[in-house]
Amino acid sequence: MKVSLLPYKRVEIDAFKASMEDIIRRVRNAGSVGAILAARGDYLRIYEDYYTESSLAYMRYSVNTADDFYVAENDYYDEISPTVRSLMADYASALLDSPFRAELEKELSPVLFRAMEVQRKSVSPLIVDDMVEENRLVSEYSRLMAGMEFEFRGEKLPRPALLGYLKDGDRDTRREAMECLGRTMEQNSAGLDRIFDRLVHVRDRMAKKMGYDNFIELGYYRMGRLCYDRKDVETFRENVLRDVVPAVSAMRIENARRMGISDYKLYDNEVIIPGGDPRPCGKDGIFAAARGMYHAMGSETAGFIDMMLENEAFDVDSRKNKWGGGYCTEFAKYRQPFILANFDGSSGDVDVVTHEAGHALNSWLTADNRFKLELDCGGMETAETHSMSMEFFAWPYMELFFGDGAAAYRYMHALDALSFIPYGTIVDAFQHIVYANPDMSPAGRNAAWLELEHKFRPHISVDGIPYLEKGTRWQYQMHIYESPFYYIDYCLAQTAAFNFLLDSRENYAAAFEKYLNFSRQGGEKVWTDLLAEAGFVSPFTPGALKDLTARICALLDGIKV
Repeated sequence: MKVSLLPYKRVEIDAFKASMEDIIRRVRNAGSVGAILAARGDYLRIYEDYYTESSLAYMRYSVNTADDFYVAENDYYDEISPTVRSLMADYASALLDSPFRAELEKELSPVLFRAMEVQRKSVSPLIVDDMVEENRLVSEYSRLMAGMEFEFRGEKLPRPALLGYLKDGDRDTRREAMECLGRTMEQNSAGLDRIFDRLVHVRDRMAKKMGYDNFIELGYYRMGRLCYDRKDVETFRENVLRDVVPAVSAMRIENARRMGISDYKLYDNEVIIPGGDPRPCGKDGIFAAARGMYHAMGSETAGFIDMMLENEAFDVDSRKNKWGGGYCTEFAKYRQPFILANFDGSSGDVDVVTHEAGHALNSWLTADNRFKLELDCGGMETAETHSMSMEFFAWPYMELFFGDGAAAYRYMHALDALSFIPYGTIVDAFQHIVYANPDMSPAGRNAAWLELEHKFRPHISVDGIPYLEKGTRWQYQMHIYESPFYYIDYCLAQTAAFNFLLDSRENYAAAFEKYLNFSRQGGEKVWTDLLAEAGFVSPFTPGALKDLTARICALLDGIKV
């Protein structure tokens, strides 16, 4: 069925609450494992319904944040989702505290119970009202960003369309686009600072109500992390600073010289190929190429892309009032993934049918997994491994998208991916600083961002760029407002994706089958175990990125155009 025709029906919170309370009571009063498993079956049915309807409401809101009906529905789920999460945590606690727990772990999965332990630590009835406020603030930010218009060369553009000009081969065009971005962001600076300040304080308040020192610990629990903690992330950050940052800075400076640039500015960072990065074949061509690529990969991927295209499961046109980012979601009841993006004519458009489609393929492959609703695909580091690795498995097919520019794309893609790791680490480190110091002023936050930029991207200057030179680049990194502590998962996943790329260069078929096996397992194994199974070194091991970075640099030297 076409996504636009999927029926939507609001989940009434009173009925949901009554059903959940009955299930929780049955688990707590159960006299056998069988009785608990029967209650779990009912839980999965009502949760699947809630997950599907709330996802449909959010999708239809995000494609048009000015649609009054779905604005109201999104606001409704903002209101009730904290109660839903609290009830789910109560259900998890009933299972965790059951006298039959040992038998249940054997019957179900130890990983499931580890996830429930983390879930119980992430929410409390004490913070439900604060969670509602947080949701409202996140929606306010998303509407503010979606509604911004940027006047550029006589046109009023949404932000994603403006950012497309940062890929232009003409440096003056890039500079003008970045200056336009800065001026418009500055006009909205009071609102952006106000929303973020309130978000930081409500999150800090939640953490302290639950007995944590600050939001950092609670933030990790909310991300559902099962195989690494704050100290592991610190080790990863040290690995990046020691082994990735010098390599990236040296290569980007050398590459800038090839483009005739001696004073590397922020607006130069999105272009790698002299004369401008390759442009793909346009919207219709991209989808035709994607169908050809996935059919060539195998029967499973062929069935997947046919389903996505026939069900019109993409919304990729950039327009005012559309949410400005990109995502893949799913409507569990219908076994249907969906992808939202904002095409801008750049190579990033191809990422929609590689990166986002990697998420969608995983959703499709794991739709009937036993623990799909409870464990999904695992943590976000696992989810992003699925997507970032698919970007690299698409390399042999890039001629379909770029023609003679395919070789340039592969070089650009690999260098951009390696360059991303220091940037993503900045985003994560910034959030650790902010949430450890919740009373920091807006100016203090901007100063912290600038210091991290100098540390992790020393080759880039923001001098002379209106507003952004103050250290405000973080304000349009939407994850910082909307999904705290998510961003490091992209960096971690990028290291795994590079390992898959290197394997694929030696034996593509074997590497792709290993990737599909990685994806099919969903959340039934934690990420570090999946890495070990694939034969990859954990990036949390001290020094783990030294050899990987050297191998990627050698690859780049070999494919430079």
